[in-house]
Amino acid sequence: MKHSVPHDLSFDLAKKAATKALESYQARFADYDPVIVWEGERRAEVSFAVKGMTLKGGFDIFDDRIDIEMDVPLLLRPFRQKALDVVEGEISKWVARARSGEI
Repeated sequence: MKHSVPHDLSFDLAKKAATKALESYQARFADYDPVIVWEGERRAEVSFAVKGMTLKGGFDIFDDRIDIEMDVPLLLRPFRQKALDVVEGEISKWVARARSGEI
């Protein structure tokens, strides 16, 4: 599953917004043991545990969007839209904060 969140920020500000979103997500959903590993300047790998399974995904930061992709096991597919909504909402919130000068 892949989704894009558009932005009109500089790359550096988009990365700060994505980093803040991931940190906020990590703190908010600590019960799911989220792990975030930056694999370079533009990509972060994310994983978390749900019902004994590990979900994995990635974030790619581009000049005009942040792409989110998630590998969702078959048993958890009914929850994928909820997971996507939460992640997209967090990114959109931090992009808006970056746009308004809060970060």
